[in-house]
Amino acid sequence: MAVPAQRTPAQQAQWRLELPDEAATVAFAAQVAKWIRSGDLLTLSGHLGAGKTTFARALIRHLLRDPALEVPSPTFTLMQFYEGGAYPIVHADLYRIAQPDELAELGWEEAAEGALVLVEWPERAGPYLLTDRLDISFTIDPAQDADHRGVTLTGTGSFAPRLALVRAIHDILGASDWSGAARIPMQGDASTRAYERLQKENGQTAILMISPPRPDGPVLRAGKSYSALAHLAENISAFIAIDEGLRAHGLSAPEIYAFDREVGVAVLEDFGAEGVTDENGIVFERYAEAAAALAHLHGLSLPQSLPVTADVTYYIPTYSVESLIVEVELLLDWYAPHVAHVSLTSGAKATFSNLWRHVLRDVVNAESTWTLRDYHSPNLMWLPQRSGIARVGVIDFQDCVIGHPAYDVASLLQDARIDVPDSTELRLLGHYAHLRQAATSRQQAAGLAFDMARFAGAYAVLGAQRATKILGIFARLDKRDRKPHYLAHLPRIERYLAKDLAHPLLSELRGWYETHLPSLLASRDAPTPSP
Repeated sequence: MAVPAQRTPAQQAQWRLELPDEAATVAFAAQVAKWIRSGDLLTLSGHLGAGKTTFARALIRHLLRDPALEVPSPTFTLMQFYEGGAYPIVHADLYRIAQPDELAELGWEEAAEGALVLVEWPERAGPYLLTDRLDISFTIDPAQDADHRGVTLTGTGSFAPRLALVRAIHDILGASDWSGAARIPMQGDASTRAYERLQKENGQTAILMISPPRPDGPVLRAGKSYSALAHLAENISAFIAIDEGLRAHGLSAPEIYAFDREVGVAVLEDFGAEGVTDENGIVFERYAEAAAALAHLHGLSLPQSLPVTADVTYYIPTYSVESLIVEVELLLDWYAPHVAHVSLTSGAKATFSNLWRHVLRDVVNAESTWTLRDYHSPNLMWLPQRSGIARVGVIDFQDCVIGHPAYDVASLLQDARIDVPDSTELRLLGHYAHLRQAATSRQQAAGLAFDMARFAGAYAVLGAQRATKILGIFARLDKRDRKPHYLAHLPRIERYLAKDLAHPLLSELRGWYETHLPSLLASRDAPTPSP
């Protein structure tokens, strides 16, 4: 297991660095330029000649991509303005300000709106100085060379967690020998996580995962937010624990080279870019191996808690009826009003939830295992250099719960982002069932005998639950998060839902959908195309 970085809460908002010469100050400015943005306030402190203007000049030149740009000190003009970059820049020197009210006469608030503001001698701004800011204080040490500068960064307000994250990334890259690597942003997923590919000059790569603690949302019911009710991972501890657990049981999860649990960053093994699909759609051999990996995992007796560090244990939550219900209700809150343009009565909503509660109760009380929840093509990589189920690299599992094994099988075979033809789905489902049944003697001894008929029912129920949830999530991503490209997947998910609702266990629920959301099921009953 990777060794976690050691931190204390007091360090999260402050960071001390040594800059041995002017070139180091210029390089430091280039690094700061990568994580500041429009609307930020940077205050520059230090005695005359400490390096404030040198830093500001280097930062402005870097942001405007002009290393020869003339950047005069604003000592006499008080404020200098720069355009041409991603956002306006205001560079102010308040040394000659006698009273803070003079800033109003200069049009300070209007100039600062939407701009990056750099302020030298910020203490003279008085009440105009925002709480949310980054202070960069430069000091001169007489015992060092003339160009040596000490610099202390202090983040206050909203800048405190941002500075903590930047420092954590800096420290963890250094601890894992990746400090000099190029950082290449990667396409993210539907979550708040971000990823970068790290690349050394020798071509070696790794993945930087940035997953800060999830802020709790508004209370939904029983004093809990949606994320708490649905058991979405609140921090990186879940990823670390499940990653090590999967690797211990023969699955390929990324090796963790280093991590900072408190801030939420980790350096991971890079599985490359080859997935279980290609330009023609799913690759049967790869999907079959992904199904085999699930069959292997589901045939094991798995613990409900896993170590994160020597003194921290992660307890895997249970995928309860209430967790499953709060997910399907996303359909009522987002898909119905914003996609189907249907206004549902409170009675219709209550009936919907009660019908789901009835069909889910038996499923939740049946066999259980680790349910990874996002076991589908975007999160499965193909590792041809390995053998057997280890050829399937699993990269997303931090929302793992204790749930029915059929959930992940449905997630794989009813892929929300790519068509899985009906004939292929049945072949893969049979492949999974054969592997489970082949281990019957061992499973019976452990009380884990596989019952295909029961499994098929659970597969339809949880497939319908997942499709219903995803329809709500993708509608929310469009309406709330301004990510309309997810809407392109809705017809596919609607087809999956119609197919699952045809199971006898779901006949009453199908009636509800036909009555209240008829457009959802209209013309959705045709099978998906075969290859």
